[in-house]
Amino acid sequence: MKLLQPGRITEVYGSTGMGMTRLGLGLLVEPSQRAPVVALDVKGWLSPLAAWEMGVDSSRLVIVRCPDPELWPQVAASLIDGVQAVYAEVPAGVRDQHLRRLAALARARRTGVALRPLGDPLPSGVAHLRLWAREVRWEGVDRGHGQLRRRRLVVEASGRGVAGTTRTIEMVDDGTDVMRVVSGVGVEERQRVAG
Repeated sequence: MKLLQPGRITEVYGSTGMGMTRLGLGLLVEPSQRAPVVALDVKGWLSPLAAWEMGVDSSRLVIVRCPDPELWPQVAASLIDGVQAVYAEVPAGVRDQHLRRLAALARARRTGVALRPLGDPLPSGVAHLRLWAREVRWEGVDRGHGQLRRRRLVVEASGRGVAGTTRTIEMVDDGTDVMRVVSGVGVEERQRVAG
């Protein structure tokens, strides 16, 4: 399962502190080996160092800050029109019609786009693949003592990107490199019911 595909929207959704920004930046690693990539920062917290630590090519990363929900759709469209891959935080209040237009533009330009909504999830039909964080487990700290060694993130993958099924996957993040999918661990599938 390829998480970021040309011309497709991948939704990265979860509560603050679950590692969604790290996951979103991780989706830019592979495209950054070939061409410039962009991270659209809404909160003003995104650090280039975080992307570089994930493996994003530092010479090909551009960070654009745009916290204004009224201006955001235009900025996002300009970025999608100009690069091969975009990770974008979506501010609360962006209209569904703007998100649908961005999905159409991504398809037309063959740009891989990861959207991280900061408010409600994306409207139905926008995302080709939805990655929703369901649970996070920290290892190495016990009763407030010890060294944090690893984070295990349980993600539910759904949508056309997984052929209409829902898959639960576990990703391991030790803080030093790209998050890895743990093969065969915590995987379950629910078939889509037709009716």
